[in-house]
Amino acid sequence: LAASWLGIRPGLRVLDACAAPGGKTAHLAELGADDLTAVEVDDTSAVGIADNLRRCDLSARVIVGDAAHPETWLPAAGNASFDRIVLDAPCTASGIVRRHPDIPWLRRPADVAQLTTVQLELLDALWPLLNVGGRLLYVICSLFPEEGREQIARFGERHTDARQLN
Repeated sequence: LAASWLGIRPGLRVLDACAAPGGKTAHLAELGADDLTAVEVDDTSAVGIADNLRRCDLSARVIVGDAAHPETWLPAAGNASFDRIVLDAPCTASGIVRRHPDIPWLRRPADVAQLTTVQLELLDALWPLLNVGGRLLYVICSLFPEEGREQIARFGERHTDARQLN
């Protein structure tokens, strides 16, 4: 995780969106995120995140909710704004084929278009939750430019107040 880039420190409100299986959430907590919210759409996965945090003696607010629809879970988060947002967006996973050689057989050509739409919805829904001067880390494990470079460029065109950091 880009820990130094995120500048995690106590007192920052941090959101881990699409948090399952919870490794990033635990790492953020280890780095000192003491006001940490993890949002996961799947209730079974959310229970797993909470169990793993407990087992590691770490804490975060774990909420079952669709990150693309913050209005449904924000009341449980306690506040409508965050200093840091980590979005590990659903993607084709083309970048991890070596570890998961079945991926090419599980994906269809239409998946790229469908997943880029989901990513766009997530980015657009979460961006307004970021405090001025905050940082949003967009994470994917795809090699396809439509999900990476091109998605970021389209985001920048829609959100001229955003600035890409390298």
